[in-house]
Amino acid sequence: MPNNQHTLTKNYFFEGKGLHTGTYAHMTVLPAPAGSGIRFCRTDLPGQPVVEAVAEHVTNTARSTTISQNGADVVTIEHIMSSLMGLGVDNALIELDNLEVPILDGSAQPYCEAFLKDSLADQGVPRDYTDIPLSLEVRDPKSGSWVKIEPAEAPSADITVDFGSPVLGIQSAHWDEGTDYAREIAPCRTFCFYREIEPMLKAGLIKGGDLSNALVVTDNGYMDNPDLHFPDECGRHKLLDLLGDLRLAGIRLNARITAYKPGHSINTKAAKALRALLK
Repeated sequence: MPNNQHTLTKNYFFEGKGLHTGTYAHMTVLPAPAGSGIRFCRTDLPGQPVVEAVAEHVTNTARSTTISQNGADVVTIEHIMSSLMGLGVDNALIELDNLEVPILDGSAQPYCEAFLKDSLADQGVPRDYTDIPLSLEVRDPKSGSWVKIEPAEAPSADITVDFGSPVLGIQSAHWDEGTDYAREIAPCRTFCFYREIEPMLKAGLIKGGDLSNALVVTDNGYMDNPDLHFPDECGRHKLLDLLGDLRLAGIRLNARITAYKPGHSINTKAAKALRALLK
């Protein structure tokens, strides 16, 4: 990955419904100055408040990641954040005219396809990789989930997920800066189990969910028998989410990240703990 900071070369437009709210939104991803990081702007609200995408601003992790600042919320940010992380975009402004980022097809592929039609812009400012002074581990005793971040010479991430499902089994996935993110991770779609649908609907979630933007796993296979992009697509999607959530650390790390049963709650707790450690 290049040593300088990069941004986009032009504006990119996306639109569609949100996975959880079902609201329709228009979103534009724009170039941003070096050192500005990733920021969201709610263009539909008075004063067009900006929400900086950092872990301290996480306010909800119920089946997606929400950030809030200046009286504005932005829901389901993880897929666009993951695409920017995976492609090496350091700085971007994301304008959104509703509450939730469009779910599109449930993956990060639409972003990658759009951004990779053009070269990224080299901003001529060195990209700072942060070395961590010691290992950090965050655990959830209830779920058994954990995320460990250890000092390393270069960034990498490895995840293992065990869904307790005979259909999915145990799946693992790997990323480092030599991984072809756009081909190997970005196409992997969000998913849920059939048994989770009714509880999520009762909780006011997945109002915009359907088989065009999510895989649904049953006891015997997948609803509607979709063509999987990879045999371990669900595991790779969990890695996609992890990369997006950990981008909320606001920095690029020289660290080895390992995670077991990652999810938005444990991912963002790890990002918060990392920022606290580095302060």
